[in-house]
Amino acid sequence: MADLNQLREAILRGDSKAALAVTREAIAENVDPLDLVTKHMVPAMDEVGRRFECQEYFVPELLIAARAMKGALELIRPLLTASGAPSAGSVVIGTVRGDLHDIGKNLVASMLEGAGFDVFDLGTDVTPQKFLAEAKAKKAKIVALSALLTTTMTSMKSTIEEFKKEGVRDQFKFMIGGAPVTQEYADQIGADGYSENANGAVSMARKLAGA
Repeated sequence: MADLNQLREAILRGDSKAALAVTREAIAENVDPLDLVTKHMVPAMDEVGRRFECQEYFVPELLIAARAMKGALELIRPLLTASGAPSAGSVVIGTVRGDLHDIGKNLVASMLEGAGFDVFDLGTDVTPQKFLAEAKAKKAKIVALSALLTTTMTSMKSTIEEFKKEGVRDQFKFMIGGAPVTQEYADQIGADGYSENANGAVSMARKLAGA
């Protein structure tokens, strides 16, 4: 019988191989896929986030834990879809126009997936028009914007303005982040939330989604 505590431990260690093995065993034994996510994977990623906040973990540990979680989630996602299990909400995420940096964005995307969100990653150098089109198409609750350069931060404002121009700004919550971004800038451009790290981004997304 699958030892589901080992799934949590595998994610905490960033052991992708072990996480996949336990997940496959659990699926073969018809363990409820939603239980795998809500009772084991989400708490594991919450603990990863707690250790990061306490400086017990650093970015490399976050990355390998997120990778282990994501691999297991890929096995479970089709079962969740088939069962009609609810998600925490849909998030469209990307690095804004003119910026090709994606490490921080990728980490936030993985952490959000681990927290039970449906995440649609648009990649880098994403135009305001693409954010708008994808947010509408995916029926997203949240649009997450990342920038690593002060010169590309203005694209965050342009993106929010694009939604305003189309008259749909109030249908979405915007959260922003990245090295040069501050709470002051978030307030200035009318974003709904800001976080300085991936763990904070998960907490913010939960708040904005009402989860």
